[in-house]
Amino acid sequence: MDLEEAGFKSIRIERADQVLVATIDRPDNQLNAVDDRLHFELTSLFRLLRQERQARAVLLTGEGKAFCAGGDFSWFPTLRSPERLAELRRDAKQMIWDLVDLELPLVVAINGPAVGLGATIALLGDVIFIAEGAHVADPHVRVGIVAGDGGTAIWPLLVGPARAKEYLLTGDPVAAREAERIGLVNRVVPASELMTEAMAMATRLAEGAPLAIQYTKVAVNQLVKQALQTAFDYATAHELVTFMTEDHQEALAAIAEKRLPRFLGR
Repeated sequence: MDLEEAGFKSIRIERADQVLVATIDRPDNQLNAVDDRLHFELTSLFRLLRQERQARAVLLTGEGKAFCAGGDFSWFPTLRSPERLAELRRDAKQMIWDLVDLELPLVVAINGPAVGLGATIALLGDVIFIAEGAHVADPHVRVGIVAGDGGTAIWPLLVGPARAKEYLLTGDPVAAREAERIGLVNRVVPASELMTEAMAMATRLAEGAPLAIQYTKVAVNQLVKQALQTAFDYATAHELVTFMTEDHQEALAAIAEKRLPRFLGR
């Protein structure tokens, strides 16, 4: 099966010469929040991209107000059974490992907030552009769960443990200029120029020597894989535990009631 035959409902696939453009575009959610379908489609996307033979580079972006706003809060209550959590863990790990094992160069254009899983996916790209006014954040802790989708691996690798812990333990957003300054992303560009700049980079990489570029990427990504091997399973296991806590339920209730949560550590 190729990408055009995958039947995606929340990801749009287009081709521009040797660049494959994948756009996260959940039709019923302007923030591209992750629900069951989008999570499944993202898992399928990176598996199929590893099998892609026509394109020489990939450009990943989002449609609308956000790149990807992380987990849909209305989806979380469906994940409280051991069976559903086990399925989520398997898909999440497969998604991230396929993303890191993707040999084609991946350019990311962050058009709006990249949050939670959206941030992890964006930060695992090879060259990351971000629009002025956008931000990156991993606020898992704000809903009472562990950052178990790879954030505990890629944030420290990009900005060091101290800064990574500041942002992972608070969930605070990193504005575009600050994200560029601390090395979280490669370049900030005006929103109106985001796709032009990102496509220019993707085209440049597509026109380079493909084996040299791909094998160089694979070599560098061994460092990323080592970090994931150290942190991913540990963080994911604890994330599944925190999905079952009263603190997580309190966080969701507080969001629904538009109040501050009262965490009790249980």
